[in-house]
Amino acid sequence: QVQLVESGGGLVQAGGSLRLSCVASGSVARSNVMGWYRQAPGKQRELVATMSSGGMTSYKYSVKGRFTISRDNAKNTVYLQMNSLEPEDTAVYYCSYSASTIYWGQGTQVTVSS
Repeated sequence: QVQLVESGGGLVQAGGSLRLSCVASGSVARSNVMGWYRQAPGKQRELVATMSSGGMTSYKYSVKGRFTISRDNAKNTVYLQMNSLEPEDTAVYYCSYSASTIYWGQGTQVTVSS
C-alpha cells in the first residue's frame, strides 16, 4: 500500500502562481511514476503532468510552458509549480503514484478567479 498526502491548493487570481506538493509513504517502489491529474466540475479526470523516477516527463498540452513538474526521489515527493494560472485551471488536483498499481491522493482544490 502507498499513501499520498497533497498540499498547496488554494484560491488565486488569474495570472498568479501556486505550488502543489505530494508526499508518498508506505511501500514506495524505487521505479515509479508520480504525477498530477485534475477534475473540474462536470468533467472527466485528466492528466496534467507526470514524471518518472528516472526523470521522464509528460504534460497536458495546455499547461506546457506554464506548469513544471519536479520530484525529490529521496523524499518520495512530487511537486507541481503552476504559473500564469487561468480560470480554466480551476479543478480538484489529484496526486497519483503508479508502479504495479495506481494510487490516488485525496485531492486539493485549486480555484483561479478572473
